[in-house]
Amino acid sequence: MEEGQSEPSPSTSRSHSPFWARVITLRTTLWEGYKSKPMSHWILLLLSSLSMLVAFPASSLLSRVYYSDGGTSKWIISWVAVAGWPISALILLPTYFVCKTSPTPLTLKLTTSYVLLGFLSAADNLMYAYAYAYLPASTASLLASSSLVFSALFGYLIAKNKLNASMVNGIIIITAAMAIIALDSSSDRYGNVTSSQYILGFFWDIMGSALHGLIFALSELVFIKLVGRLSFHVVLEQQAMVSFFAFIFTTIGLLINRDFQGMVHEAETFKDGKSSYKQVLIWGAITFQLGVLGATAVLFLSSTVLAGVLNAVRVPLTSIAAVILLHDPMSGFKILSLVITFWGFGSYIYGNANVSNKASS
Repeated sequence: MEEGQSEPSPSTSRSHSPFWARVITLRTTLWEGYKSKPMSHWILLLLSSLSMLVAFPASSLLSRVYYSDGGTSKWIISWVAVAGWPISALILLPTYFVCKTSPTPLTLKLTTSYVLLGFLSAADNLMYAYAYAYLPASTASLLASSSLVFSALFGYLIAKNKLNASMVNGIIIITAAMAIIALDSSSDRYGNVTSSQYILGFFWDIMGSALHGLIFALSELVFIKLVGRLSFHVVLEQQAMVSFFAFIFTTIGLLINRDFQGMVHEAETFKDGKSSYKQVLIWGAITFQLGVLGATAVLFLSSTVLAGVLNAVRVPLTSIAAVILLHDPMSGFKILSLVITFWGFGSYIYGNANVSNKASS
């Protein structure tokens, strides 16, 4: 080495490395993003994220507990999913004062849209009720993750959302994971569930996921065509109204099927008594609404990418919790399906992030 020249230090070499340059850029971006929002924003985002990761899995497990401990009605568990609609309304009302906004005018078209979405949501909840009646909670949760596939497809067809190669790859991977679960039906079935009931639960879970994807795309279309603005209180309005109409439709189904009278008998014969029966239904209603509200908050406090990441994380959380708490069967096929599903989510989220970045640039 020539005199007067010094050997570059490791820290200098590292600072010129492309990898470390990206790390420094990412760290700077994250720090600037953190400083740009008040502390209350990050606290609310943390609570909303925890709500998604805790409330949704808890709701799924409680649905399965209802059936495993003596419940039989599909209408009751569907009704529980929307019985907590006043929670959305109670959170919505203060936002008008805090945000100094007024309620969105209810035109005939908007009201009709809410009624239609409410009817579809009631049907969707009923389909998922059949799934949890006949499938292990871990399996039902894995199959329900296919709603991402249908959300992407219906979003592309109805709301004209963009798809790229990475997103399509994620869709194909998740579809393959669902096929793997279908191959493992023999070791994944409870002893008191027949083969035809398992197939029925599998079918209605996929159909419920498809309908959920359609509801998501139609909801987006309502915002684009009828509301014309997208804000936190507007989404809360839709959540409250759709849940309210779904509650009405499901209550009608309960009355026609005489399941309200059946609640008394179910409570008496429930595994741990009436108190346990009431707690399962009450906490089922609360956790489902808290999960939905958490997802709504994450979407508007952060992005669809973070909501997608949390949605991906809650799938294995639900499966692991079901194995530990409910002793769900967990075969090699299901573990493989779980890993592939997580991979599919990752591919889709990466593609969605690229689309979002291009749209914002």
